[in-house]
Amino acid sequence: MSFIDRRSLLKSSALLLYPVLNATLPTVDPAPPAGRPDGDGGVHELYPTQDPDLVREMVGVSHFSLEKVTALVGDRPTLARAAWDWGFGDWETALGAASHMGQREIARFLISQGAPPTLFSAAMQGQLEVVKSIVLALPGIERVKGPHGIPLLDHAIAGGDASAPVVAFLKTLDPAGKDRALVPLAEQEVKMLCGEYVFGKRPRDRFEVSFADGRLGITRTGGTRRSLFHRGDFDFYPAGAESVQIRFSVHNGRATALTVNDSGSLRAVRS
Repeated sequence: MSFIDRRSLLKSSALLLYPVLNATLPTVDPAPPAGRPDGDGGVHELYPTQDPDLVREMVGVSHFSLEKVTALVGDRPTLARAAWDWGFGDWETALGAASHMGQREIARFLISQGAPPTLFSAAMQGQLEVVKSIVLALPGIERVKGPHGIPLLDHAIAGGDASAPVVAFLKTLDPAGKDRALVPLAEQEVKMLCGEYVFGKRPRDRFEVSFADGRLGITRTGGTRRSLFHRGDFDFYPAGAESVQIRFSVHNGRATALTVNDSGSLRAVRS
């Protein structure tokens, strides 16, 4: 068993985030009580900061549903600029979600409602002169990645025929869309790494490492599953956060712990 193409991984990983939005969302830690200003003094705990569950829903539905996006923005116009961290600093805006999924109508609506346009939204919408001018002004900017680590080139590809000129231009830039080679895992190695890893005494102080839909992933209890990319020697990074290291300790053919290095070190022991 081996990892599939990185680009396919990133796209399928992104798609996996969104079916959960049609069900009950997992609790955010710490969990503010649900609610909103309603005229009689009822507010959620973090008000006037936006309700985290509402922000997460907004970014999630911006991947696929113009109807839900317009309803949410109609009720709370500032949600057009919503941003959510899916985990380990994998920040995504509502416009960023629409851009890498090729959702032109959603992107146009969000921009019309105040979402700042980006290089990624321009690439997806086929705005060749905008993309060229930004690349000219900021050489190397084409190597900067969007949410989930998705390259600029993939955003242009997601735009379809209308973005073909942008795709052609980006392909003339040697580094565009290129990634460090990933190291495949054998089936036995995948099985060895899968399991539960505990780092504290609270109910959510644990990670589950699992293999699903062709890839290894990590989930904190109640959180969003993040795909893991293998750099070699059981050293991984999570989707959209290449600076984060998740390294497994392996002894005598068994994974005994994992360490997350992310502005500090967090060690979780195999239960």
